[in-house]
Amino acid sequence: MTPFLRKLLGQNWLLLVTMLALAIFGVVAIYSATSTRTDAYAADFWRKQANWVAVGVFAFMVTSLIHYRWIRWGALPMYLAGIVFLILTKFIGTKVYGARSWLHLGPLNFQPAQLAVVAGIMVLAIFLTQFREMHPMLRLLLSGAIAAAPCLLILMQPDLGEVIIWIPVLLALWFVGGLPLRYLICIILIGIAFVPIAINFGLKPYQQQRITAFTHPDIDKQGSAWAINQSLIAIGSGGWSGKGFKAPNTQIELGFLPATAVHNDYIFAAIGEQWGFVGGILLLGGFLLLLMTCLFVAFLAGDQLGLLLVVGITALIFTHIFQNMGMTIAMLPITGVPLPLISYSGSFVLMIMFGLGLVNSVWIPSKDSRVARGSRTRPGGVPRNSCSFGRTIYFSVRSSKIGRDTWKPITRSSWRFSRGRSICSFT
Repeated sequence: MTPFLRKLLGQNWLLLVTMLALAIFGVVAIYSATSTRTDAYAADFWRKQANWVAVGVFAFMVTSLIHYRWIRWGALPMYLAGIVFLILTKFIGTKVYGARSWLHLGPLNFQPAQLAVVAGIMVLAIFLTQFREMHPMLRLLLSGAIAAAPCLLILMQPDLGEVIIWIPVLLALWFVGGLPLRYLICIILIGIAFVPIAINFGLKPYQQQRITAFTHPDIDKQGSAWAINQSLIAIGSGGWSGKGFKAPNTQIELGFLPATAVHNDYIFAAIGEQWGFVGGILLLGGFLLLLMTCLFVAFLAGDQLGLLLVVGITALIFTHIFQNMGMTIAMLPITGVPLPLISYSGSFVLMIMFGLGLVNSVWIPSKDSRVARGSRTRPGGVPRNSCSFGRTIYFSVRSSKIGRDTWKPITRSSWRFSRGRSICSFT
């Protein structure tokens, strides 16, 4: 079997099938949510989304078949390109929903912030891997600076939702990257203390109105709290099984949900109304399966770079899911963050599939290495030069001083954590 064919057949099929199922469901949901619109532009949303999904699947496959260590030389150019595109967006970008966040370059129309986030995760994964011996405070400051550059440019658009996405991603990378827990606790406490100052002095008036609508949805039902209240009504009216595919007389058709955002930011509200509780649970189950698959790949990653890369992408997808769904059911303030693989978002679908392709590229080499180790291991991944008593494994290691094998005990959990390393490292 050729190496290319072995990679093609050895990819994580559960990840691929789950991703495709969610993306196809997203196209169907967009079609159902916009089918009652009379304007030709809105009626074409599902076709455009299907085209982006096709491009995204191609990017997923190409990225999966290339070893992920290419990011050691490719991450920095992508990161710098994202910074340049964000600077261009500030001057020649298109303003949509109050934020100058879209950039038109010939036939391409995309959000550079999404490229900057994925490229930033790649650069941070390399940095935290290469400089593990650096002082924790210096690692914290430098990695924070890597994230701060795109965050400041995104905040100038202004797009607060994409900036908030960085917070859980950074915390996850710092935690897995080995930063001491006391540093992370201090950062979280400082961030919590900074929230009231940011709300009162750092937010624009319309952003403060969203916070007020979140905390007091009954104050201005016809104004700032209109969208969130109508979203709750739409989800609640769906009941157990929903009103049906392309159902008439819905909150969507009657125009109570914002027509400009029902196919992207409020797509979960549309799904809840048309597909009901059952549809919402199935969607949540699909996302849970996707996230668990990514975490399983992270658990089996062959090195620190692959681990950080997968954790960063997983945190990015989880934060988008949590923030979008939380917004539509009034658990979080409105931030305008799309739902991965479901919302009409064009380039965002491409970047999510590209990120999942990176996850898959971590899986393929780790699977090959596990197969290669199989001939040297007993069932369960235990080396052949070992015996097991309870939860302790004893390794036979050649001693140069006494000229015979000696047995060195370590726990099974320690072996699993250090899989792939030399056995002699445990003596």
